Amino acid sequence: MPSDSTARTADQPGIPVHTHNRFRGLDSLWRLRSYLRPYVGRLIVMFAAALAGVGASLAIPLVSKQIIDGPVADRDTRGLVLLGVLAIVLGLTEAFLIFARRWIQSRAVLGLETAIRDDLYAHMQRLPMGFHGGWQSGQLLSRITTDLSVIRRFLGFGILFLVTNIVQLVVVTILLLHMYWQLGLLVAASAAPIVVLSLRFHKKYIRISRQVQDQQGDLATVIEEGAVGIRVIKAFGRRHHVYDMYDEHARKVYDTSIEKVRMSSSFWTFLGLVPNLTLTFVLLLGALAVGQHSMTLGTLVAFTTLLLQLVWPIASLGQILAMAQESMTAADRVMEVLDTVPTIVGGDAAVTTATGHLRFEGVGFHFPDDDTPVLHDVWLDVEPGETVAVVGATGSGKTTLTGLVPRLHDVTAGRVTIDGVDVRDMTLPSLRSIVATAFEEPTLFSMSVRENLTLGRTDATEEEVHEALQVAQARFVYDLPWGLDTRIGEQGLSLSGGQRQRLALARAVLSRPKILVLDDTLSALDVETEALVEEALRHVLAAATGIVVAHRASTVLLADKVALLQGGTITHVGTHHELLAQVPAYRELLGQDADLDAEEVYS
Repeated sequence: MPSDSTARTADQPGIPVHTHNRFRGLDSLWRLRSYLRPYVGRLIVMFAAALAGVGASLAIPLVSKQIIDGPVADRDTRGLVLLGVLAIVLGLTEAFLIFARRWIQSRAVLGLETAIRDDLYAHMQRLPMGFHGGWQSGQLLSRITTDLSVIRRFLGFGILFLVTNIVQLVVVTILLLHMYWQLGLLVAASAAPIVVLSLRFHKKYIRISRQVQDQQGDLATVIEEGAVGIRVIKAFGRRHHVYDMYDEHARKVYDTSIEKVRMSSSFWTFLGLVPNLTLTFVLLLGALAVGQHSMTLGTLVAFTTLLLQLVWPIASLGQILAMAQESMTAADRVMEVLDTVPTIVGGDAAVTTATGHLRFEGVGFHFPDDDTPVLHDVWLDVEPGETVAVVGATGSGKTTLTGLVPRLHDVTAGRVTIDGVDVRDMTLPSLRSIVATAFEEPTLFSMSVRENLTLGRTDATEEEVHEALQVAQARFVYDLPWGLDTRIGEQGLSLSGGQRQRLALARAVLSRPKILVLDDTLSALDVETEALVEEALRHVLAAATGIVVAHRASTVLLADKVALLQGGTITHVGTHHELLAQVPAYRELLGQDADLDAEEVYS
């Protein structure tokens, strides 16, 4: 979950939003400096090229001064040619240095962005289900795309121009003071209002910048949910309602962005006005000085040219400050994810062989943000090769119980063991090679059928894939346009619910686990297909320890024994017939299933 400093706003429930603190943003940006280390050599060359380019640029006005006050005034053709060639060489040198700087710069900053994105994505994969359940996907998406692009632009371009512009401002100011100190002081004094306004702009811009980035994350969530849930939207005729939701969020982004642009435009306008007013006074007073012979014409031309070179550094100050604020905000948002410590980490026991003896020993569980127990004092012993059906009312905690086996969640009391080893002591790869899960809501990816099937076991042979498809009654894949190489759409929406469930079941079977968890995996199958799948599953479950979440009475018949989950704990364990005869609550649960008639239930 988000860090303690995260606050939730009333108008954005469930969305992590930091309070606005420019020092934390600066600290977050500073902590990303480690990603610059592989590019230190390139960055040094880049800065050297940039500073050398500034030097060449500033040398040209000085050469112009010498040309006007020397060869032009003295009508020295030879001297004019030599100084003219020098000016051309300086111009070509500056152009080459700009090209070299941009070439090095682009390669370094793109590598920097890629490195941060790789680490951020890998870290998100390590974070537990509790984290992902507390964050909107659009917020995570905006952090790994938009925010990283903002950071890349500042670390690659903003910092460079910030340094070079400061150097240019200092050097030019010194040169101006040296040329004609009276006008130099005028130029230096004009910087005072810019500094004051910049500080005020800094405070306001960081707030609105964060607001825009958070709202963009909200908008991304709405767009994603609209794309994934398009079937439901169309089925209920809610196209206009969903569009209105989108329009509302898009309007918020638009309004806040316009406010941000208005603030920036006012600041940049002021930054552009001050140098132009200063230039006007310099030309007026400089012309008077030339007329009074206290300044040469070459000095005035050089002074004016150098002053014009201050316009871009001063005018770009607003852009650089805005870029800095946005990058600090973006870094803060990225660090919210990177600072989240994975609560589920693997142990040191690399289990290579297992018989699949599964035990729940006094297990309790509650969610991190809620002390109300979902499970408490759960005891269950499942022998190797044995299949247990977990039966209970909706919301009784069956899915949560099965999620504790592969450590999608961690117990908050007691322990879960496999062959006597606490699952928290096992490495995560070894645990999840022992345990395979097929969920009630199957998740398929926008890749080929084969890639979806072999997700848990990439070395599976064609024969093993065929066998898994046979068990899951998923041979329909061979009738798809390109068979196993057919690319299915996002979330597998091009397939029916039953087809998606069968592919997810085949994926679990293909991994050949020692413990197979079936979370009501057959709920979307028709009666005939379900019977065929159940018959094939009996052979698979005979060679594995099975935990089957059962909402349908027919699924119970797959199990060797049944565990009845009531009030967050297992109250009864026995065979199907024993619980039917002895536990009224069990008979009532099965009696609610119309898919199995009374004769089958009591047979």
